[in-house]
Amino acid sequence: MTAFLFDSLSEPALVIGLFALIGLLVQKAKVTDVVAGTFRTVLGFLILNAGVQTLANPLDIFRLVFNHAFGLKGTISSNEVVVALALKQLGAQTAWVMILGMLFNLLLARTTPFKYIFLTGHHTLFMACLLVAVMSAGGITGLTLIVTSGLLLGVLMVLMPALSQPFTRRVTGHDHFALGHFGSIGYIFAALIGQIFGKRGLSTEDIKVPESLLFLRDTSISMALAMSLLFMVVSLIAGPAFVERALSGGTNFLVFSVKQALVFSAGVYIILAGVRLLISEIIPAFKGISDKLIPNAKPALDCPSVFPFAPNAVVIGFMSSFIGGLLTMFVTPAFGLAVIVPGLIPHFFTGATAGVYGNATGGLRGAVLGAFGNGILISFLPAMLLSGLGAIGFAGTTFGDADFGVVGILLSFATRAF
Repeated sequence: MTAFLFDSLSEPALVIGLFALIGLLVQKAKVTDVVAGTFRTVLGFLILNAGVQTLANPLDIFRLVFNHAFGLKGTISSNEVVVALALKQLGAQTAWVMILGMLFNLLLARTTPFKYIFLTGHHTLFMACLLVAVMSAGGITGLTLIVTSGLLLGVLMVLMPALSQPFTRRVTGHDHFALGHFGSIGYIFAALIGQIFGKRGLSTEDIKVPESLLFLRDTSISMALAMSLLFMVVSLIAGPAFVERALSGGTNFLVFSVKQALVFSAGVYIILAGVRLLISEIIPAFKGISDKLIPNAKPALDCPSVFPFAPNAVVIGFMSSFIGGLLTMFVTPAFGLAVIVPGLIPHFFTGATAGVYGNATGGLRGAVLGAFGNGILISFLPAMLLSGLGAIGFAGTTFGDADFGVVGILLSFATRAF
């Protein structure tokens, strides 16, 4: 019996499922809903892990081709990818930290002026994973690791929405909800750039975006197209002979490149599907508990919640951020840092949101410059963070959004100091 309990509590999928089960029981949900919700939560976690098996090979192939082409160590920034890889080693600790972080979020929202309930579940999972990874690399283990990381996660879940809320009010025109997304430092940075250098007279919403660019809002399509182009360009630079001789087994290098790009995109899609399934069950359980305990709490929502307030800024912000990331890719080696290949997901979501915030404070110019600044930020920060993550085997990929970089770097310095 003891072995059964220990093994169950060491299996992250079962731990997350147990939390969902408790939340549903507290809400006095129907028996059928309790069973279905618990199983869907566990399945979501298992699907997430299956995604990493799909994209691991194309990620490694891209790294080899990029390194041969430029003589540099190229790394793709992707929260989903690095978390999926990390969970294979640190899954149980991450699950416990995620649960503790949610509980500390409730406690802090109940006892402090920061009445924010962070409801972006996948970012809760990602930040929990980052905290565990960095603290593990710093030599902290066991109960100290779990409790300390859980407390830090809970603090971040109320602090980051509070810091960005003054600008969120500028975006929305009201105070009904907050932004619950760990790219907040990038959005605040973009808003400040817009405030200083922007011009509020002309908004992004005063111009028309061609319908031909609206496909960029479908991240699965935009990622497949962009990764195909990226794979083909890098393979051309590396040389068809190298790709066909060393990697493709004789298959034409262009065909091979497109296939690897599509497999990579499919893997990310699987991971996202797993995350969505996991979060769709665990967040209602979490929110049900919070509604009973914390009156007047504000929900902190995912970044697409601000997209309707400036749809044109979404497209402009993504493009500006991606250009900033592309240019920075060739600058980081001068500082002795790794090359961060711009990831479509971080640049789409954080770039689009940065564009919305930059537009709120500085109009069209603020959206362009603010999102461009975000693109630079989410290229330098992951490169600086990578040295710490590389120590535990995640050198092929890294976290993409600004808060992960800042928190990871500061925490890495702190663990080394103490």
